[in-house]
Amino acid sequence: MDFPEDLLYTKTHEWVKKEGDNKVRVGITSYAQSELGDVVYIELPDLDRIVKAGTACTVVESVKAAFDIYAPVSGKVIETNNDLENNPQLVNENPYGKGWFSIIEMEDPQELTKLLSNKDYEKLCQSK
Repeated sequence: MDFPEDLLYTKTHEWVKKEGDNKVRVGITSYAQSELGDVVYIELPDLDRIVKAGTACTVVESVKAAFDIYAPVSGKVIETNNDLENNPQLVNENPYGKGWFSIIEMEDPQELTKLLSNKDYEKLCQSK
């Protein structure tokens, strides 16, 4: 299991990477994709959608079931990973790279302080 140090994490298994002052790239963790199984479809949020931290913003369908993915921070979706439309398996193959979901322009960058470090997230996964 991989827990990159340059990312922040949620208890619901999303990751966040800072992309400048008030933007973050969002995806799901290696742990999450392994629990989901083979991803077959992803419904990304609409551009310019306002999302609230902790609310569902993306749907991932795997061979097992459909799962809601939650916004780790509040803000506006300014970019989505259109490569996932034709290649949803990128989430399984490269969850921290080509398998990202969206970029959110944060409403309040202080929300990042509520997220987990890689060490805390690793402990959370090991306790399951």
